[in-house]
Amino acid sequence: MLVGAAIALAAPASAEGRYGLGRAATEAEIAGWNIDIDRDGRKLPAGSGSVARGRAVFAEHCASCHGEKGEGGIGDRLVGGQGTLASAKPVKTVGSFWPYAPTLFDYVRRAMPMNAPQSLDDDEVYAVVGYLLNLNGLLSDDAVLDARTLPAVRMPNRDGFVPDPRPDVP
Repeated sequence: MLVGAAIALAAPASAEGRYGLGRAATEAEIAGWNIDIDRDGRKLPAGSGSVARGRAVFAEHCASCHGEKGEGGIGDRLVGGQGTLASAKPVKTVGSFWPYAPTLFDYVRRAMPMNAPQSLDDDEVYAVVGYLLNLNGLLSDDAVLDARTLPAVRMPNRDGFVPDPRPDVP
């Protein structure tokens, strides 16, 4: 019985060797996936993108799903909806729902376009995010986004979420 308990306790520690599967990830492999961007913009990469460039990138990579002006299609609507969140039919878009602009960068960078995630370079992501913010009336036509200017964009729903009450969550 003691031997059985010892084997059971040791099993998780030796699973890699026992089955001969897997290996520890290298620092370079971890760094390749450690690309998340915090809501305050920490870890935003170098680069920049203009609204004008974003219009072209959006037309090429995004409009087929989200519509020419972000009005929606087979993909979600991305524009409009301001003032609807408390209504019976809320319209959740970039301009009405998202609380932080850097998290939009994070999402687009990691997940879009749906058929080729992570295929846009950082300049293209800044540009698309700028274009989306422009379509939602949050940036001017001549705006350029980068790691300094993107976190400064104040989203309309920034204060629309309930804070996390857990004491271990900053």
